[in-house]
Amino acid sequence: MTLALCPGSFDPVTNGHLDILERASAHFDQVLVAVVANPSKNSLFSLTERQKILASVLSIYENCRVDSFEGLLVDYASRENVDVIVKGLRAVTDFDYEIQMAQMNCRLSGIDTCFFPARNEHSYLSASLVREIARYGGKVEGLVPPPVEEALRMKFTG
Repeated sequence: MTLALCPGSFDPVTNGHLDILERASAHFDQVLVAVVANPSKNSLFSLTERQKILASVLSIYENCRVDSFEGLLVDYASRENVDVIVKGLRAVTDFDYEIQMAQMNCRLSGIDTCFFPARNEHSYLSASLVREIARYGGKVEGLVPPPVEEALRMKFTG
């Protein structure tokens, strides 16, 4: 049984994230989607909100579960007996950063990283862009799942 770990801030989860998570769920027996709790980062959604939204949109995948962690990814991965870390790549700039992280993570823990390239329709998509669009009242339909659209609307319009 292969356990894949898909870490991220998911602030908010986008359709690009969901594409990577869906593909991971098709390739691995179990997928652990772990929300990074970074107290130094000023997140739009609380850790609990991000976990709740992810659990909602991932409920159609029986082999996915949502959790959170703080600290080093490799420490969390080792505690959870993870076999592989899964990351999505949008562009060369992502690759430059992620390959260094993958190499260091492997050096520290022996856990390999598997990369899924973003599909063309999601290659420009980022959570920070979605937050910016929503903050100024722009439409995020098609960029995020409906529960995220609603959560963003509530955050910015009350």
